[in-house]
Amino acid sequence: MAIPAENPKMPVHSRPSKKSSSSSRGGGGGGSSSLPYMHATDTSSHLSSTLTPQQYLGRMMDLEQMDLQSAVDQMRTLLTLYPQRVYKMAYYRKQTKNHWARDDPAFCFLQLIMIIASSLAYGFAFRIPSFSAIFGFVAKSILIHWLGFGVVVASVGRLIANQHLMMSERSSSHVKQSVEWLYAFDVHCNAFVPLFVLLYGVQFFLLPLVLGTSLLSLFVSNTLFAMAFAWYFYITHLGYRALPFLSNTEVFLFPIAAILVIYIINLVGYPFGLGWNASRIVAYIYFEN
Repeated sequence: MAIPAENPKMPVHSRPSKKSSSSSRGGGGGGSSSLPYMHATDTSSHLSSTLTPQQYLGRMMDLEQMDLQSAVDQMRTLLTLYPQRVYKMAYYRKQTKNHWARDDPAFCFLQLIMIIASSLAYGFAFRIPSFSAIFGFVAKSILIHWLGFGVVVASVGRLIANQHLMMSERSSSHVKQSVEWLYAFDVHCNAFVPLFVLLYGVQFFLLPLVLGTSLLSLFVSNTLFAMAFAWYFYITHLGYRALPFLSNTEVFLFPIAAILVIYIINLVGYPFGLGWNASRIVAYIYFEN
C-alpha cells in the first residue's frame, strides 16, 4: 500500500533548497550512507519541525492547510498487517526537510475529533447527568488519556532511546543525531490509533457484554485491553526501529510480556476470585458516582 505524500501546501520556508541539501553532505563527492546527512550546525535535540507552536496551532484551525486524506490513509495503514509503512514518511521528511516529525497537524486534529465524538457517546451511554460532567469527561479523555499519556510515553521513550540505544558513529562525516521529542510524540499518536479503535470503538458496541460479571465478560474485556496495549507498544517499537541511528529497539516490546502475564493471571485467577474485569474497573473509576 502506497502512502500518499503529506500536504503539498507546506510553507516555503520549510523546504530546504537544493543548495543547502547538497552542502549538508560535506565537501567533495564522498560515499553514500544509510544514515541521513545533516547540517553541521544542526543538533537534532530541538523539538523538530520548522513550524513554531503558534504556526502549528494556526494550521490546525485552517482545514485548507491540512492534508486530511493523507492522515486518514495513514490511520488505515496502521490498522493493517504492515503498519511500519507509515514510518517511511518520516524518512522522506528527514531527507527533504531535515526533521523526522510531522509538521502537518491533520493527524492530531483527526484524533482529537475522534476522541471528542467517542467521549460524548460514552457519556450518553452511561447517562452522565449534566453537560458540565460530560464536558469534564471529554476534557479528561483528551488531556489525560491522549495528551498526558502521550507526553509521558514520548518523554520516557525519547530518554531511553537517547541514553541507551544510540549507535556509535561509524564515521566523522556524520553529525550525531538524537530522537526528536515531537517525533516521539508522533510515535505515540500512531500507536494510539489501534488502541482507540479497540477501546473506544469496539468496546462501545460490546458494553452490555464486557460489563457483565461472567467469565465470558472478563475474557472479552481483558482480551480487548490486552490486544490494544500490546498493539500500542508494537507500533511504538516500529517507530523507534525506523530510526537508523538506534539499535536494540526491541526494548520497547518488553511491556507486551508484562501485559501477557497480567492477562493470564486474570484468567487463571477467576475461579479463585482473583480475576479483574478491565472494563468494569474503568467504568467504576469514571462513571460511578
